[in-house]
Amino acid sequence: MLGYYLIAGIMFLVGMMVSNQLKRKFQEYSEVPLSEGLSGKEVAERMLHENGIYDVQVISTPGFLSDHYNPADKTVNLSPDVYSGRSISSAAVAAHECGHAVQHATAYSMLQMRSKLVPIVQISSTLSQWVIAAGVGFMGFGGGNQTILLIGIALFAVSTLFSLITLPVEYDASARALKWMENTHLTTRGEHDQAADALKWAARTYVVAAIASVANLIYFIMIFLNRRNDD
Repeated sequence: MLGYYLIAGIMFLVGMMVSNQLKRKFQEYSEVPLSEGLSGKEVAERMLHENGIYDVQVISTPGFLSDHYNPADKTVNLSPDVYSGRSISSAAVAAHECGHAVQHATAYSMLQMRSKLVPIVQISSTLSQWVIAAGVGFMGFGGGNQTILLIGIALFAVSTLFSLITLPVEYDASARALKWMENTHLTTRGEHDQAADALKWAARTYVVAAIASVANLIYFIMIFLNRRNDD
């Protein structure tokens, strides 16, 4: 399992770098007032209504960059800084989360697929590491442990699939947000570029997570194949 911890360590460091850059960008653009003067809540409500969505509520949720869309209760949850803020950062994040609401309303296929995987991922992400560790740990006790390892890999593969599906979902939500902001002239050209930059770094956090998951999945598959060849 040394390789797993090595991969995890490297990706953790990369993830920290991307996360710190995201926070820096958010802080930078949170100091740039939106020319329209709208708060994140007002931006969100305007985008929802202009997309014909009236059954989604915009609410404030505790935390920093804890913003998310909840399809279960149809709420756009904005962190306090975004909910009340009147900056480029607030507008970009609020519009992005509404992008998910638009995906939901238009039955965007990748979002539907990700939503269907959520219950499975909640189980697989909890069990996969334990099952894989058991499979690797019992390698010296005969061929039966290969089945345990294979089950663990299958469980981990579900989480990897979820991470990969998340990428187009997140990029599409940002694309919808930026297109709406441009078409409605909510932002100037300069503000639009700043909003795009902020959302770009937010998306990169998901890219790092997906790469880490794929790398670990390949590593576990190699362990399985090497064990089978040894037998």
